[in-house]
Amino acid sequence: MNQPDRLRLQESAPGEDSIGDRSLTRWGTAAGRWLVSQVLALARVVSANGVLAITAGIGAVLVIGLTVAAGAIYDSVEEADGIAGLDRPLLDQALAARSPELDTALTIFTHLGGPLGMTVIAATITLAMVWGWRSRTPLLLMLITVAGSLAATVAGKNAVGRLRPPLADAVPPYESSPSFPSGHALNSTAIAGMVAYLLLLHLQTRLARVVTVVLAVVWAVAIGLSRVFLGHHWLTDVMVGWVIGLGWLALVITAHRLFLTVRQAQPAAVVSTLS
Repeated sequence: MNQPDRLRLQESAPGEDSIGDRSLTRWGTAAGRWLVSQVLALARVVSANGVLAITAGIGAVLVIGLTVAAGAIYDSVEEADGIAGLDRPLLDQALAARSPELDTALTIFTHLGGPLGMTVIAATITLAMVWGWRSRTPLLLMLITVAGSLAATVAGKNAVGRLRPPLADAVPPYESSPSFPSGHALNSTAIAGMVAYLLLLHLQTRLARVVTVVLAVVWAVAIGLSRVFLGHHWLTDVMVGWVIGLGWLALVITAHRLFLTVRQAQPAAVVSTLS
């Protein structure tokens, strides 16, 4: 391979349309097939890239709307002292378990899940994938994932404005932005999940895929729980962050699958027209 070819990026690398032996363009449910039929109708007037942009955009609006709705639901739950009743007892347990050494270690760890930490981690892994696979797919999907998760975080915090736990119960450095939802939990879930998804497209063994998913889950859970332990968030902030992060991840993956489905169908449609 000459140098110009080595530097040229493909729209996607070979094998990025399946996970193991399961094709991502095969839709097994009636709802999935209905969605594909609607998107294929849309694809008559827009490209596969346009379908990806439109579906991701619609998904972002849905996630931001659901984030705001979650804030309203939280307000009513808090008044009834429902699941929010877990917040104070769990924080009290964290206070009892703290030690200077553990506090320092978890403070360093939790910063990895913050805006700067996750940006550096996501950028490093994404660039390595783009370079190693000669594919634009990791860059495109990661940009969409990060943009949507940050938008959902900002929307939720501005809509709810929940106060963080008292500073007396928190480990410095202190944070002053609204507490709900946990941006660390939301962004770590979405970004770690996307890294795992991209790796699944290339991993050849079931064991490697299982380990990848487990590591992504452990990362997101650990980052979220570190926020509670350090007194920077209530448990409900973190739980909602996990749910929204998973929801956004699922929507981006669905948008990617629709993109692959449309791209696969469009050449067939051209051949049919020419024959």
